[in-house]
Amino acid sequence: MKIAISCLFLCVFLMSCVAETTNNAKKSSSPPLVGTWKLLKGTLIEKGDTAVTDYTQNTSFIKIINDSHFAFLHHDLNQGKDSAAVFSAGGGSYTLVDSTYTEQLDYCSARDWERNAFTFAISIKNDTLVQYGVEKVAGAGVDRINIEKYVRVKK
Repeated sequence: MKIAISCLFLCVFLMSCVAETTNNAKKSSSPPLVGTWKLLKGTLIEKGDTAVTDYTQNTSFIKIINDSHFAFLHHDLNQGKDSAAVFSAGGGSYTLVDSTYTEQLDYCSARDWERNAFTFAISIKNDTLVQYGVEKVAGAGVDRINIEKYVRVKK
């Protein structure tokens, strides 16, 4: 009887070790893309013209990415109390295959951007994410190259 009880406790102990190892493997298998990112600089190239925006001055823009969805929030730092007031938000699902990141924009404060897919080449080095791609939104007359540089937000 003592042997049976000892075997039972040994089995339970070993099973709990395997479960913990499996949980740790799941946590570490999240792509490095998952997290919260702060936009530092955006470059738009449209019809030969280049516009560079510094998102560290007067506005704040973050992108939050989990295992299957993304969301972005952008607003001015004056709480909408001057002529530079801005607020935009959106989100949806995404796919990531190697370095090809495709957003399916399901929700957006600029409603004519909804139901569009945007494909970007991404690179992540240390705490920096760079995404490069073409944005086309026929309803808004948008056809441009978008390059964005983000830094990971630390907890």
